[in-house]
Amino acid sequence: MIAKIRGVLIDLSGTLHIEDTAIPGSVAALTKLLQQRDVDVRFVTNTTKKSAKDLIQELHGIGFTAINANHVLTTGGLARALLEREKLRPLLMLHPSLLREFEGVDCENPNAVVIGLAPEHFNYDMMNAAFRILINGGKLIALNKAQSFASKAGLNIGPGAFVQALEYAANVPSTIIGNVAPEHAVMIGDDMRQDVGGAMAIGMRAALVRTGRYRPGDEHSTDVVPSYVGADFADAVEWILQQNSAE
Repeated sequence: MIAKIRGVLIDLSGTLHIEDTAIPGSVAALTKLLQQRDVDVRFVTNTTKKSAKDLIQELHGIGFTAINANHVLTTGGLARALLEREKLRPLLMLHPSLLREFEGVDCENPNAVVIGLAPEHFNYDMMNAAFRILINGGKLIALNKAQSFASKAGLNIGPGAFVQALEYAANVPSTIIGNVAPEHAVMIGDDMRQDVGGAMAIGMRAALVRTGRYRPGDEHSTDVVPSYVGADFADAVEWILQQNSAE
């Protein structure tokens, strides 16, 4: 018997919206999903350009008014928790709007590097400063390692290339930041490797949506087989509801 779905993790960018535009049908589908009393919904994002507060404000502005701070897990918040737990002092290679997540963090004499999508920092001097910290025993923390991200103009290079450059130069691994049992949980996302592959690697089910970062044939690009492939978020929500209504 297929286990009921009790937890749903939802990728935001490319799944619910692209930049400042909601994907058609996603607002109504989310409202429907949130009305399921026995399903716990959380939103996960590996965005490295916005704080949680800014992100929620933007989501409300495009119609997702049911989302609140308790629903959203951000890589910035998780990275800060890691820094505090391990008493690390970071060099922050982050977009200016994300820095509010790190207010009050000690950045003097850094012994770690936190890197996100921050084009203004991807120059020789900053990369070399990060390199020197790492070769002296510093820890490399990547908010995500995405190859690309979607915008209205198309795909854009993600932070993964710059993370790998530091890994290669300093010969160090990165720590990548991005409570129901896995068999009762499902991930909905537009990225076959990160969203679907990551979820299924820990025993979750995963639905791939053909929006955002998705490109034709992505579902056949790895050895991982998605639990479901749908046209969009609304399609994936209907699949979840059908799974839970099946005897």
